[in-house]
Amino acid sequence: MQKKKILTPMLLVLISFYAIAQQDSQYTQYMYNTQVINPAYVGSRETLSLGVLGRTQWVGFEGSPQTFTFTANAPLDLYNSMGLGLSIVHDEIGPAVESNVTLDYSYTIDVSKSGRLSFGLKGGVDLLDVDFNKLSFSDPNDPNFQNNVDQKLQPQVGAGLYFNSERFYVGMSVPNFLNTKHFDENVLQDSNVTSVAVERLHYFLILGHVFDLNRSWKFKPATLIKTVSGSPLQLDLSANFILNEKFVLGASYRWDASISAMTGFQISRSVFAGIAYDYQSTNIEAYSDGSYEVFLRFDIFHKSDKILIPRFF
Repeated sequence: MQKKKILTPMLLVLISFYAIAQQDSQYTQYMYNTQVINPAYVGSRETLSLGVLGRTQWVGFEGSPQTFTFTANAPLDLYNSMGLGLSIVHDEIGPAVESNVTLDYSYTIDVSKSGRLSFGLKGGVDLLDVDFNKLSFSDPNDPNFQNNVDQKLQPQVGAGLYFNSERFYVGMSVPNFLNTKHFDENVLQDSNVTSVAVERLHYFLILGHVFDLNRSWKFKPATLIKTVSGSPLQLDLSANFILNEKFVLGASYRWDASISAMTGFQISRSVFAGIAYDYQSTNIEAYSDGSYEVFLRFDIFHKSDKILIPRFF
């Protein structure tokens, strides 16, 4: 506990820079939260689908990242050629609170008997608050931290591609194309802080497949690759095993960052629940109790709907 108290001020400054840089949130159960990063996904489940995710990172560490997401999407026509969705992401990290709300649209074409290619667009707004009064500084008069960010509103525009079949998917996306600064350079003149106050482009590649092992078990590997200018490449590898299309047991590895355990349960035809635990493979594990993530998905079917093929994605 003493170590946590000693390092809290220093690490709060570090994670505040992370927040100001507006690096997108990370998710262990990214295979269930695709819409947040790729708008082309909306409508692919061919029914009204609602998702809620809550993530607490570095449990027990003051000012640690807290993330909440809500997604809703549905096809717009009987042929499932168009989809519309809503994405809400709320992030708290150190002195920063960020929320963004976007509308997601997709247009899908059949490219083979079972393969479909979707084009997606994302548009919305992002709201950022940073209260530097929550931090402790060796020099309380440091001019770099005298001006809080108060409800800074900026637009968000993104796009993506998504191909899926019964057992395979691959997607590429950029959730936000806009590079905007959160601070006035005149306020922070003679400072290097402006270099981290820029929204940087995030490029995502996702990939997944489902293999039959026998009549009861299926194997579902998935990969997420994220690259951001000025940051190391992020690689997530996961392996889930599905029993009787009801229970899910799995693990994942985030390169040079964490090892995770995941489990899920198809509670009913309409409801799926998942939980994940991350063990940090970095030094920060000594000062926290890991990270936790909970996910719930609700698929709302009409009585006449007949889904003959289970939706694995």
